[in-house]
Amino acid sequence: MTEIPGDRLAQGSPDTPAAGRGPNRGGDFSQQDEHHPSAGWGAARSVAQIIAKAREPLGAPHAVLKMNQLKLSGKKDGFDCPGCAWPDDRNGLHLDFCENGVKHVTWEMTRKEVGAAFFAEHTVTELNGWNDFDLENQGRLTEPLSYDPGTDKYVPISWTDAYALVGDTLRGLAGPHEATFYTSGRLSNEATFLYQLWVREFGTNNMPDCSNMCHEASGRALTAAIGTGKGTCDLEDWESADLLILMAVNAASNAPRMLSSLAKASRRGAEIVHVNPLIEAASRRTIVPHDFVAMGTFKATPTGTMNVQPRIGGDLALLRGVAKVVLEQDAVDQHFIEQHTDQYDAYRKLVDGTEWDDIVRQSGVSEEIIRDLAGKYIASRRSVIAWCLGLTQQEHSVDTMREIINLLLLRGNIGRRGAGPSPIRGHSNVQGNRTCGVNHHPTGEWLDKLDAATGITSPREHGLGTVASIEAMRAGAVKVFVSLGGNFVLAAPDTEATFAALRNTDLSVQVSTKLNRSHLVHGRRALILPCLGRTEKDVRATGEQGVTVEDSMSYVHLSYGKRKPPSPHLQSECAIICGMARATMPSSATPWEAYAEDYDKIRDVMAAALTGFEDFNARVREPLGFRLAQPARERVWLTPSGKAEFHPAPLPDVVPPEGRLMLSTVRSHDQWNTTIYSDNDRYRGVKNLRTLLFMNRADMAERGLSEYDLIDITSHARDGSTRTVWGYRAIGYDTPRGSVTGYMPELNVLCALSDASSQSDQPLTKHQIVTVTRAGGSITPDAS
Repeated sequence: MTEIPGDRLAQGSPDTPAAGRGPNRGGDFSQQDEHHPSAGWGAARSVAQIIAKAREPLGAPHAVLKMNQLKLSGKKDGFDCPGCAWPDDRNGLHLDFCENGVKHVTWEMTRKEVGAAFFAEHTVTELNGWNDFDLENQGRLTEPLSYDPGTDKYVPISWTDAYALVGDTLRGLAGPHEATFYTSGRLSNEATFLYQLWVREFGTNNMPDCSNMCHEASGRALTAAIGTGKGTCDLEDWESADLLILMAVNAASNAPRMLSSLAKASRRGAEIVHVNPLIEAASRRTIVPHDFVAMGTFKATPTGTMNVQPRIGGDLALLRGVAKVVLEQDAVDQHFIEQHTDQYDAYRKLVDGTEWDDIVRQSGVSEEIIRDLAGKYIASRRSVIAWCLGLTQQEHSVDTMREIINLLLLRGNIGRRGAGPSPIRGHSNVQGNRTCGVNHHPTGEWLDKLDAATGITSPREHGLGTVASIEAMRAGAVKVFVSLGGNFVLAAPDTEATFAALRNTDLSVQVSTKLNRSHLVHGRRALILPCLGRTEKDVRATGEQGVTVEDSMSYVHLSYGKRKPPSPHLQSECAIICGMARATMPSSATPWEAYAEDYDKIRDVMAAALTGFEDFNARVREPLGFRLAQPARERVWLTPSGKAEFHPAPLPDVVPPEGRLMLSTVRSHDQWNTTIYSDNDRYRGVKNLRTLLFMNRADMAERGLSEYDLIDITSHARDGSTRTVWGYRAIGYDTPRGSVTGYMPELNVLCALSDASSQSDQPLTKHQIVTVTRAGGSITPDAS
């Protein structure tokens, strides 16, 4: 049994980290119901405080006003927000930013620096005892560093020597598959393309990425159902839909600019249904900060017309119930089904044979509420269904997304204005990363085109994803780990196993902007390579360079940093990749040096290698950039049958065993991925506390728990192992019986490596069976 301390321990230790502890550890904590509008004056006050803390009274506001303004004229007007992937306003909104975006920008703009002087004063062992807020709060990394095992400190290293260490180590491996190459969603399209080109020319498809932990299930489901791994909707569809169904989406914290779209939809009378075990602030009402009249008069706009609260894992059954009503009432688009779909008869037979008792029990939602939701769907001519990680990080995730497509297909809601599937991506360019080649299971067709454009010979053997890479490192089969961005050891599941895996490598390389836990949990040799941030000017020999990103709705546009970098020693992501690639393959015919100095040359080869990027350099410089074509949007189905595929999947049993609960992890409002800005969660009414568990009050009473009681949480993995965090606080919340929620990354430790979806290989961080007891109680491990 793994035990990780929570509230009873003031600080984490190297091997038992309380990952997300923020700056208020040890202070008074509180929680109260919050029903104020999302965004509005709360967000405005937060933005003012953030800018004040940045100590950039002129620089910060100027940077914020340049965020997401690059597309208005096609000139070098600004940079893309480094936060979420929500699309930018196509009409040129001049205040197209949000509270989270300001946090990202000012966090990057800090004047604090982490270089040789800092590490001269601190060993890695000492720093491992710091909490994660304090690590990132030290400031920007300013020079390349190498780990010295003799002193247990990072020491300066030249860029040339750093590249040589990477190249020599990789060439010294028994084979290319002994290395794995991770990327977060922060890379530009150009850096992503270079990264996968280096890795494939080196000879492996070992490219785990953050998609393996977030939307892998979405891509697999959409590809199988409609022939594209992306959603078909854009903002115009959202603006003309009669019904928006948002499943497991917490817009106020994870994509705050979505609130503008919800407010617009509400004003024109659209139905907005939020499907989520927790009723979040974004499902009630908002005051959009750039609506000056509403701000001045405190006038809030509703952002939801209905809340549906399924049990964790119950979404598939809920959708099946809606489909059952659609079929009962013969409300299908028969012409669309006949012309454009396959497997309809098998799906209808399955739905007809599914009993209401099973639907209600598995969904946790009454038949009356399901019929009410179905009525809204039937009454709407144009419906958009959107979803986020609350659906994807579950065992039956692919089947659930396929059921979303089933429901849309029943009424012809794909391939026409105001309708379609709309997955909400997280990090700013996570979708572009996959588009531009970071994929451990590429198709042969994709590789053929890459090879023809670049002159390399790509390996055809599928590579390792995130979970498989951790297992291979832990077993000693993978000896080198390279990470472009992110904080891998905290984002990954099974924290203790991930720590052990990284420490078992011969070399770990982290390309980063700020210090984080992944720099301290490293291989026998380790490099920290500091890179430019999205907000900073990237000047190479041929002049100022811009990079591109792809948003959540497939628009591609240029981004130019506006600020002077904090150190002359920083390199761009593209330059760092090219330097490592040349050192790895000295005789490579790929013009790495030319790519490092002129990103137009990268885009020229991308135009030849990537479908949809033809004439890339010219099209991306047009005002607003361009949108990548989505064949399914035109009702072109790139599936084996040539049609959209219904998917008849049986209902899974998601009801936890007697006495146990189902856990889902979420982010707090004052958090972005693994970066914790504070221990507060304004929209859930929490202050100064992260080691907590939101529980149904009846579940608390059943266990003899009162508000704020100390509790221990034990997860029960399907391999029979258990993991425990102890000393957390129980907090009563409006959530279904049997469903509990806590914060990531703290609770990632509870997710065993073996607990990955058999459908998507994603860690089941939102589908964990747990036992909750009063702190100090005993749990007997078993295999159930």
